[in-house]
Amino acid sequence: MQLEQVANQVIELSKQVGDFIRQERKTFNADKIEYKGLNDLVSYVDKTAEGIIVAGLEKIIPDAGFITEEQTKNKIAERYNWIIDPLDGTTNFIHGLPVFSVSIALKEYDELVLGVVYEINQDECFYAWKGAPAYLNGKEIKVSKAPKIGDSLIATGFPYYNFEKQPQYIELFTYLMKNCHGLRRLGSAAVDLAYTAAGRFDAYYEYNLNAWDAAAGIVIVKQAGGHVVNFKGGDEVLDTRELLATNGRFTEEMLQAIQQYFR
Repeated sequence: MQLEQVANQVIELSKQVGDFIRQERKTFNADKIEYKGLNDLVSYVDKTAEGIIVAGLEKIIPDAGFITEEQTKNKIAERYNWIIDPLDGTTNFIHGLPVFSVSIALKEYDELVLGVVYEINQDECFYAWKGAPAYLNGKEIKVSKAPKIGDSLIATGFPYYNFEKQPQYIELFTYLMKNCHGLRRLGSAAVDLAYTAAGRFDAYYEYNLNAWDAAAGIVIVKQAGGHVVNFKGGDEVLDTRELLATNGRFTEEMLQAIQQYFR
């Protein structure tokens, strides 16, 4: 399989879906919100967008399986599986905050091999595939060169329904607040990872993530030269639902802080 050719098709599809989402935002009514769980929102826009993505991807790799947020189609295949978040940042979308994205990743067996994150509002498409650099709108991107926490701008995501570890999270948040250039919470994990790959953020951490939140961004960060690990420093992040992405220069320092405060 030619991953570059597949990536180009996925990029085109993500932009088509992005156009649909952008147009729907102009007339979206909050009465159309549904609740999947506590503070876990969804709308017809998410579901329709996912249906468009699934239909498009089925044409690219007909025998591939799907892991989807809105469960438009969930079928695990032996070799290739798509991991899809049709609208990452649904709460932002619903409230009119312009940070939301389309996130599509491809997994071959147990390895993530392709990722596309299309940030709709800025018309920025971040993408990468195994064996190649990471790109933003056709230009190669790399992670930043910040050498330590003290020189960094860090992104995170706030817990919004699983509050069991909230006290530890706040301790870590407080430490980083006092020791880095600043903390940001955009509300789209896919965008946080894409911005880390592009060097806009120097690190990003979050817990309680789902595979569709992070899979595409993980590929892009790694191909841009960054590190992606769980809170124990291991490579498995999708199953542990803990993720730390850095530029690779102060991964150990971040892990020490996480392990000290986020027990």
